[in-house]
Amino acid sequence: MNMSEEQINCTINHDIHQYLFSVAYLLVLLVGLPANAYSLYHAWLQLKARNELGVYLLNLTISDLLYLGSLPLWLQYIFQGDNWSGSEWLCQLCGFLLYENIYVSIGFLCCISIDRYLAVVYPFRFSAFRTVRAATLVSTVVWLKELAVGVVFFLHKELSRDKHNQSVCFEHYPMKTWEYQINYYRFYIGFLFPLGILSVSYFRVLRAVGKSAGTQTSQKIRIKYLVTSTIVIFLVCFSPYHIFLLVRTIFERDCNFIESIFNYYHFSLLLTSFNCVADPALYCFISESAQKGIQKAHDACTRVFCCCSKSHGRFNTHSTELAVTNDNVTGTSVVTLLQQIKTEV
Repeated sequence: MNMSEEQINCTINHDIHQYLFSVAYLLVLLVGLPANAYSLYHAWLQLKARNELGVYLLNLTISDLLYLGSLPLWLQYIFQGDNWSGSEWLCQLCGFLLYENIYVSIGFLCCISIDRYLAVVYPFRFSAFRTVRAATLVSTVVWLKELAVGVVFFLHKELSRDKHNQSVCFEHYPMKTWEYQINYYRFYIGFLFPLGILSVSYFRVLRAVGKSAGTQTSQKIRIKYLVTSTIVIFLVCFSPYHIFLLVRTIFERDCNFIESIFNYYHFSLLLTSFNCVADPALYCFISESAQKGIQKAHDACTRVFCCCSKSHGRFNTHSTELAVTNDNVTGTSVVTLLQQIKTEV
């Protein structure tokens, strides 16, 4: 049955994605907030060092934090059975932040990829484009471009009613007529074009790093991990969603099609949220101080674990009195170790 623009949403069974989304969003929120707060600190250190990558990563982190700020509202929406209790404007804002996080993240992943491409393949020819000032200008263009496109969500109603009279936010089943063109733009300009840039940069950087004789091994490894993690984040977090978005745009005209693709589409949408957790990993391949901090934390945990394991072994092979003594020694060692780690950090 074809449905007109004025008719209400199709009624979809949300049970599967309701449980999955609630757990995933909670995980993203709990891990993403401290991880991005840590990234914000290291972005500031990069800016102080006049590293243009710090500008892109700072903007990437801000985008992630804005989206994470909207997650409690999405969680409330899910817990209420996909029944939006807020205002129309609040629904539009949350949908806007979801959109912005996807395409601003894609934009800055591209900026990072191009910056590394110029730095490795043309280290001297394009040095003027690898400055904090140039990176700030490019970042401003990325934000203005996506803000201009995102305004479209404030020009249309984003709240609708399903057959159970529930308020559905930012979801139209089937799609509205005005969404077709914007979705083609999102797929070809927002996704496919950046994917081409990332792919070319990725292979050219890896080839140049492999041929470079003057680059230190540790630097080569860090550059390889940076470009690899950038394209992995892009492919895993954003590719499934845009493929299903295109499929919906081309074929979705009735409720039967929606019901057959709903769970797949929503799972792909869920994957986009994980870029908030994955993005902070990029700092590990840019900042040596971040790498050292993580290595110190790893070594500390390993040493504490080893101390605890040795203590447990003594407890099993000696008398109770001796075990108590050993536990006290271990406790003192752990306290001393943690104090040393704190001093080192």
